[in-house]
Amino acid sequence: MSTVFLVVVLALVWAAISGSFSGLNLLLGGVVGGVAVLVLREAFSSPSALRRLRRMASLTALFLYELIVSAVRVAIVVVRPDMSSAVRPAIIAVPLTVKSDAEITLLANMITLTPGTLSVDVAADKSVLYVHALDMADKEAMIADIVNGFEKKIREVFE
Repeated sequence: MSTVFLVVVLALVWAAISGSFSGLNLLLGGVVGGVAVLVLREAFSSPSALRRLRRMASLTALFLYELIVSAVRVAIVVVRPDMSSAVRPAIIAVPLTVKSDAEITLLANMITLTPGTLSVDVAADKSVLYVHALDMADKEAMIADIVNGFEKKIREVFE
C-alpha cells in the first residue's frame, strides 16, 4: 500500500511542478513515478542505503553551512574600506586521504563552490590538492577545516 501512496504523491508532485493537474498529466506523472519507484526500490530498501542517504544529507548540510559562512566572510572582506591590506591570498597544499577520482572531484568542486576558495590542481599521484584562498589567516587551521569537514564527510559517503 505504501508503494501506491508513493506513486500518487509523485504524480501530484509531477503535476505541481509542471503546473497542470489535468487527468492526462496526472497519469503521466503516475507512470513516471511508478517507473522511478520500480527502478529505485532495490537501491533504497537496504539499511546501508539509508545510512548512505543520511551521510549524503549530512554532507549537504555541511556544504550549505560552509557556503553561507564563507559568503558572509567574503562579503565582509569586500566591503571593508581597507580591503587591499586586509586580504591575505595564498595557495596551500592540502594532503588528501580520499583517493578515487569521484571523491577528489567532489571535494575539489565543493571547495571551488565555496566563496573565497578555489581548487587549483591535484598532484599527479593524487596525494595533494592545491587550493587558493582569498584570505587565509592560519594555514594549518584551513587544512584542518578541509580535512575534518568536507573530506571526512566525503569519505563517509563513499564507504
